[in-house]
Amino acid sequence: MAENQSLDQFKAQPRLPKFANPRRYDLKLKPDLVSCKFAGSVSITIDVVSETRFLVLNAAELEIDRASIVYRSAAAADSAKEVRPSDVHVVEEDEVVVLEFGEAVAVGEGVLGIGYEGTLNDKMKGFYRSVYELNGEKRNMAVTQFEPADARRCFPCWDEPAAKATFKITLEVPSEVLALSNMPVIQENHNGHLKTISFQESPIMSTYLVAMVVGLFDYVEGQTTDGIKVRVYCQVGKANQGKLALDVAVKTLDLYKLYFATPYPLPKLDMIAIPDFAAGAMENYGLVTYRETALLFDDQHSAAANKQRVATVVAHELAHQWFGNLVTMEWWTHLWLNEGFATWVSYLAVDSIFPEWKVWTQFLDETTDGLRLDGLAESHPIEVEIKHAREIDEIFDAISYRKGASVIRMLQSYLGPAIFQKSLASYIKKYAYSNAKTEDLWAVLEEGSGEPVQELMNSWTKQKGYPVISVKAEGHRLEFEQSQFLSSGDHGDGQWIVPITLCSGSYDARKNFLLQKKLETLDIADLVGNQKKWIKLNVDQTGFYRVKYDDDLAARLRSAIEANDLSAADRFGILDDSFALSMAGKLSLSSLLRLMSAYGREVEYTVLSNLITVSYKVARIAADAATELADDIKQFFINLFQSPAEKLGWEPRKGESHLDAMLRGEILAALAVFGHDGTRSEGVKRFRAFLDDRNTPLLPPDTRKAAYVAVMQTVSSSDKWGYESLLRIYRESDLGQEKTRILSSLTSCPDPAIVREGLDFLLSSEVRSQDAVFGVAAVSKEGCETAWKWLQENWDHIVKTYGSGFLITRFISAVVSPFSSHEKAAEVEQFFANRSKASIERTLKQSLERVHINTNWVQSIRQEKSLAEVLKELVSGKY
Repeated sequence: MAENQSLDQFKAQPRLPKFANPRRYDLKLKPDLVSCKFAGSVSITIDVVSETRFLVLNAAELEIDRASIVYRSAAAADSAKEVRPSDVHVVEEDEVVVLEFGEAVAVGEGVLGIGYEGTLNDKMKGFYRSVYELNGEKRNMAVTQFEPADARRCFPCWDEPAAKATFKITLEVPSEVLALSNMPVIQENHNGHLKTISFQESPIMSTYLVAMVVGLFDYVEGQTTDGIKVRVYCQVGKANQGKLALDVAVKTLDLYKLYFATPYPLPKLDMIAIPDFAAGAMENYGLVTYRETALLFDDQHSAAANKQRVATVVAHELAHQWFGNLVTMEWWTHLWLNEGFATWVSYLAVDSIFPEWKVWTQFLDETTDGLRLDGLAESHPIEVEIKHAREIDEIFDAISYRKGASVIRMLQSYLGPAIFQKSLASYIKKYAYSNAKTEDLWAVLEEGSGEPVQELMNSWTKQKGYPVISVKAEGHRLEFEQSQFLSSGDHGDGQWIVPITLCSGSYDARKNFLLQKKLETLDIADLVGNQKKWIKLNVDQTGFYRVKYDDDLAARLRSAIEANDLSAADRFGILDDSFALSMAGKLSLSSLLRLMSAYGREVEYTVLSNLITVSYKVARIAADAATELADDIKQFFINLFQSPAEKLGWEPRKGESHLDAMLRGEILAALAVFGHDGTRSEGVKRFRAFLDDRNTPLLPPDTRKAAYVAVMQTVSSSDKWGYESLLRIYRESDLGQEKTRILSSLTSCPDPAIVREGLDFLLSSEVRSQDAVFGVAAVSKEGCETAWKWLQENWDHIVKTYGSGFLITRFISAVVSPFSSHEKAAEVEQFFANRSKASIERTLKQSLERVHINTNWVQSIRQEKSLAEVLKELVSGKY
C-alpha cells in the first residue's frame, strides 16, 4: 500500500485518511497578549493502523517549524529511533499538512512532535483575541472557538469529531492573569513575569471541544448536589451579573443527571462571558464560553426576555455535556443530533425550573423558524452531506437546531415521554466516550419502544421539507391528502410518514394515527355525532407539518378561536399555517386578515408575539402590492393590538407574570412602528425622562426597546436629536444587552439617510463585530434599498472582517430577503456572480428564493379584487 501512495491523493478530500488515529495530545502553548502571537508545541500519540509513508493531519494559518517535526515509533525494534519527514507539504486550500517519510512508518503506536507559531486573530475563531476594559484601559484576552473546524488554527491535529483523544494542556502566561481550560489546574509554577499552568488530563473527547481562555476575570461559585464545583466567570466588576446563570446551571446539571441517568462526567464546570464572541455560546467540555448577553443578567437593566435567553442558552449548552460531548456525532452530517437534541432538552430543563414561563408553548417559535426555512426549495435535509470543512458553518441553521428539535418533540409525543427518556438514557450509556450516527439513536429508540422508529424518522431526516395535510369533511368522514409544502406555492414530490393527532369539539374527543399514504380517509362518527363541531389537526402543534382546512372546517375553527375554545398552541398553529398558506398563494390575504381579526381578545404571550411577527410581514408585503392600502393595513393592526396594549400599559404591575413583562415591550414597539400617535408620544416622553435619569421607573428594561423604536420613528435628517441621544446612551453603557437594544433600534427609522448613518455606525470600531447584524436585521421598509447599496459598497470590508464564519450569512439574508421583485433578485445575483463562495452559497440561494416568493405573493394580492373593501370593513369593525 505504502508504495502506491502519492501526495495528490490527499488533496481536496472531505475527510482525513484513516491509516493513523490520534490517542493523546500533549499540548503546550505560550500566548503573548501584547503582540498577539503564540508559540506552541504538540506531541501526539498516534496509532498507525496500516502501513503508510504519509501522515496527514489538519493545520491552518500556522507557521510550522519543519525542523522540529519528529516521529518516534514505539513499535520499532529500537524504540528510541527518531524519524524525520523527507518532505512537509502544507496544502492551504484544504487546511491540511502532509508529512512525507522516506520509508513506511511502522504499524503500531508512536509519538509525533511538531513545533509551530500562530497569531491570535480578530475573526473570533481558532485561538483569537478579545478586547476588554479594565479601569478605563483596553486589554487583550486570548480565547478559543474551535467548533466546527478551527482547532487546526491553534494546533496541528486530526480535526474531526470521530478522532477522539485525551488532552494534556500546559499554558505559559503572564503571572497576573488567569488561565482556564477544560480540566482543573493541577500545577502552577511562577518564573518572574510568567507562570506555567498544567491542567489535569482530559477524558477522551473531540478536538472541537478543547478550550482555553487567558485574561483577568471575577467569578461567582456554587456546587451541585454531587459536589461538582460550578463557576461563572466574567469581566472584573460584573460578578453579580453571573448569579442567575450560576443558579440555572447548578439546577440543570442535577436535572440532566437524573434525566440521562448518567452523572456529569467532569470534576468541574466553568462558564465564562467573552466580550467578542461570534455564536451565542459554545459547549466546550468543562469550559463553556458565552456572549456576555447570553450569560450575564443585570437586575436593574436587563429585561425579562434577557432572563429567559440566559436560562435557555445555559440549559442548551449544558445538555451538550452529555449529548455532543460525552456522546459525539460521527461526522457533521449528524450535527442535528447535537443541536436538535440540545435545543429540545433545554426546554425540558427551563420548564422544570421556571414552569410559569410556559416555555413549551414558546417552543412553537422554534418550530415556526424551522418550518419557514424548510418551506424553501433551497432548504436541506436534517442529515446533510458535508464535502468540505468550508460548508459546515452554513448548516448551523434553523434546520439543524429548530427542525431537529421539532421532529424530536414529535417523536417523543408519539412514543410517550417515559419510553423516550428511558431509551435516551440507554443511548447515552451505550455510546459514552464514543461517536454515534443518527441510525444508532433510532435503533435504541426502536428497541425501547417496539415502534418502527427508523422507518418513521428517515422520512423526516433524510429528505428536505415537510408536508401540508389538506383535510376536508364529507359527512362523518375526513379526507386527508398530504403533499410537500413549499412557500413558493410550487408542487414538491416528498412523502412522509406523519403522526396525525386530531380532536373535535373538545380536547377529550381525540384520535391518533399514522398517515402513510398520499390519501387516506377516517371515520369520525364516534367523535362528532350529529353535530358540526370544530375539528383541529396537529393537536397542540406537536407535529412538524402544516394543515390546510376546507372552507367549512376553517370557519368552524375561526369561531372556536373567537369563543376561546382552543389551547394557546392551537390558536398559534392555525394563525401560522394560514399565514404560510397565504404566502404560498393558497389562501387569500383577505381570508388571512379576517382570521387575524378573530384574535381581537387574545391575551397569551406566544400567540400575540406571533401575531405581531405576522403583522409586520403582512404590512410590508401589502404595501408593496398596493401602496394605497398601506394606511388601512396599519390601522387594522393598531386596532388589533390597542386593547392588549392598554391593559398592559407602560409600567410593570406588582406580581405580574414574566410573559406579560415580555409582551409589553413587543406590543408597544409594534404600535410605534404602525404609527400609533399615543404610543409614539408616550415613548418619546419616557425616553426623555430616561435620558435625564438612567434609573427612572418610567422606563424599565422591558419597555426600553419600545421607547427607542418610538423615538427612531420621529427622527429625520433635519431632526436627529433622538438618534444622537441613543448613541449617547450606547456609548455610556457597558451592558451588552443595552447596546443590543440600541443597535436593533437605530436602523428602524423611516428616513433612509438616518438608516445609512446607523448602518455605517455598525461597521465602526465602537461596535463589536458580532453585534453589527442586530442593526442590519432591523432596517425599516423605507431603508431596504439603502441597506442593499450599503452592503454592496462595504462588501469587501465585511468579507475581510467576518471571513467565512456564519455571521456573514446573516448580512446577506437580512438585506436581500425583504425584497419583492424579480428585477431586484437579478441585480443581487449579478452582484454576487463573481463574489460567491462555498460558505455563503446556500444562504444566497435561500435569500433569492425568498425574494421570488415575496414577488409572487405581491402579484397574487394584486389579483384580489375585494381586498380594499374587506380591509375597510375590518378597520371600521363591521366584521
